[in-house]
Amino acid sequence: MAQIVDSPAAAAEQIRSADDLGLGLGPAHPPALLHALGERDDWTALEVSGALLTDLYALFTKPGVRFRSGFFGPAERFLRDSGGAIEYVPADFRRFGPIVESLAPRVMATAMSPPDSEGYLSFSLHAGATIDEFRRCGADPERVLIVEYSENFPRTLGLPPEHTHRMHLDEIDICFESDAAPVNLADAPAGDADRTIAEHARHFIPDGATLQTGIGAIPSLIATMLADGPGGGYGVHSEMFTNGLMRLHQAGKVTNSNKGEFDGYSITTFAAGTPELYEWLDGGDEVRFLPVDVVNDGRLIAQNRHFVSINGAVAVDLYGQVAADTINGKQHSGTGGHEDFLSGAGLRLEDRSLLCMRSEVIHSEGSASRIVGNLAPEMVVTTPRHQVDVVITEHGVAELQGLTVRERAEALIRIADPKHRRELTEAAERL
Repeated sequence: MAQIVDSPAAAAEQIRSADDLGLGLGPAHPPALLHALGERDDWTALEVSGALLTDLYALFTKPGVRFRSGFFGPAERFLRDSGGAIEYVPADFRRFGPIVESLAPRVMATAMSPPDSEGYLSFSLHAGATIDEFRRCGADPERVLIVEYSENFPRTLGLPPEHTHRMHLDEIDICFESDAAPVNLADAPAGDADRTIAEHARHFIPDGATLQTGIGAIPSLIATMLADGPGGGYGVHSEMFTNGLMRLHQAGKVTNSNKGEFDGYSITTFAAGTPELYEWLDGGDEVRFLPVDVVNDGRLIAQNRHFVSINGAVAVDLYGQVAADTINGKQHSGTGGHEDFLSGAGLRLEDRSLLCMRSEVIHSEGSASRIVGNLAPEMVVTTPRHQVDVVITEHGVAELQGLTVRERAEALIRIADPKHRRELTEAAERL
């Protein structure tokens, strides 16, 4: 039976000054525990493994603390640029599981919903790649599993019997209650260019399509546009469940009746959004949380009929190579499941993968095209050219599948900002 302690500080005492701590991705992070750890100054060699910090935890500014992150967000970028020991571990989301298993941190910690009348706690907003390691940790007498639970973390469901998405108090070493809330992730504001891009994308989404949407203003805008529009009968099979996908449900546009193995359910591996999203998810049975090795499996993605993947990119070069996680050689985000969904959507003719981005970025010295001659050496390729289907900007659509190298370059130049097209044409001739 779990030892229930009365404060985050008491739980934090379980972690040694030189230790290994494993976390899941963002929504799994135990906020009060991490803040309590930041109040200590006795760290000599604390190594933390996780991804997508959801707050500027003081812990990661302390000498003797290193954070190995599989996905950067604003917090990682700020802490790194402020001198924190924040380092990126290249891996797609599915590989987080084998990595954390190989590390086998002595301590694992996660946020969950409160125990029910039978003593079960839901993994709430995150299934991801660490559920198996949480279970292994709890079963190992030499390791420590710490759980922070809060009424603000919604109770969500998996798909039993294989994926129960819960643990019993008997499987946990240390637990405590807090009033912490999940990160409040509002939709990014959309501009005129974003609305034009969303209109272009809408034409690729037939009634009855199964959708995957990534993070950002444009995917959320597309989902909202579908919610407000005349179509329907949609399904959801998405690594991330968002505010936009909630609105699609609320509009009565999701039936999940055209999906194959997961008929009847929206499938996801984590959720992040506003308090409204978390309240809507609490106790509901329409959305089911499964491990990322299931959700991001290309074979299962391809079973969805009329599957449409909607993601963003930082830049695309004239070969069709995609940079989605670095800017000017610096880590900006991570690989995540980007390539899984592009490749899964490329296995059948009726499926499409859409990469949506503004044609240029505005900065202090002017502007720069996001369609470039060649990514190297400034950016790292996130997705290879052979996986890319459709690229959309506010200037139009480039359908790359089946085109030759020269035809791809010509199609991409046509959707670049007009003031950059001449230099891109010259670059294409050199390439």
